[in-house]
Amino acid sequence: MPVRPSSWRTPVSRRNIAIIGAIVAVLLAAYFTKGLGLLGGSETGLTLYGNVDVRQVDLAFRGGGRIEAIGPEEGEQVKAGQAIARLDVAPMRDELAAARAQLGVANAELAKARAGSRPQEITQAEARSRQAQASLESAQEDYDRRAKLVETGAVSRQVFDATEAKLQSARAEARAAAAALSLAREGSRTEDRQAAAAQAEAARARRDSARTGLDDAVLRAPSGGTVLTRAREPGAIVGPGETVLTLTIDRPMRIRAYVGADDLSRISPGMKVQVTTDGNARRYAGKIAQIAPKAEFTPKTVQTEDLRADLVYRVRILIDDPDQGLRQGQPVTVNIPAARPAAD
Repeated sequence: MPVRPSSWRTPVSRRNIAIIGAIVAVLLAAYFTKGLGLLGGSETGLTLYGNVDVRQVDLAFRGGGRIEAIGPEEGEQVKAGQAIARLDVAPMRDELAAARAQLGVANAELAKARAGSRPQEITQAEARSRQAQASLESAQEDYDRRAKLVETGAVSRQVFDATEAKLQSARAEARAAAAALSLAREGSRTEDRQAAAAQAEAARARRDSARTGLDDAVLRAPSGGTVLTRAREPGAIVGPGETVLTLTIDRPMRIRAYVGADDLSRISPGMKVQVTTDGNARRYAGKIAQIAPKAEFTPKTVQTEDLRADLVYRVRILIDDPDQGLRQGQPVTVNIPAARPAAD
């Protein structure tokens, strides 16, 4: 049998080596890729899918009035505590002034009730009581004298009846003067002091309420975010709780993803994640903040026996977004490299 030249064997050997090398490279790449958890459903990593959480709040004044100014335009970002709208405060200032005046009157009445009568008032009450007692004694003497005369006919019955009426009136005046003197000496009753204190407290509450109303005339952002809509404009009259602006809250940025029941045991709060989006090569770092304790179905509106496999748990993820490259509602891919291996 003729022997093939050595030049024939060399290309074949090189081709085989190249093929073997390519196979080894693919196997190594697959091994390391799987080991790093870059493939969804790998033994050492897990990939979830979700969206940037949509969080927004309708902002309104606690009280009603005329809008005097609105600061930010739609699309502008605001900081937590920033004043973004203001009502006309003139009516509220008038209300506060009236409440302060009422509080002053109530405090004066309370001080009067607690302090009792002044010495001069007690002296006047004593004088009136002595005068009333003297009038009573004089009326009693007239009554006693005319009572004897009426029996003999020296005084008519009509005159005697008038004398008796004068006596009764003197007695009533004497009792009233004695009561006034006693009140002046003893001061106001406990019930009167308590009533005055309650009135002062009510006036103070009205003052505080008016002050709060004045403070609430300035609408402030509850957190950092972006103005989504301006529902009202300056000059409009709004009622309590009527939406003026809608604010989207993007701090902290949250991701809402879902994990299947089979993979639930592979993750836990605190695990670090990497988030990516379509059309953006940047990876955003974050961590799992919460896993819902209750399962739900996907889609939520359909709950039939053939969708039991779609039982999922909501996962809340907090991420860092310093360049504000994410938008609410945007689809994202969440990779969890530290996920525990899948059960066999």
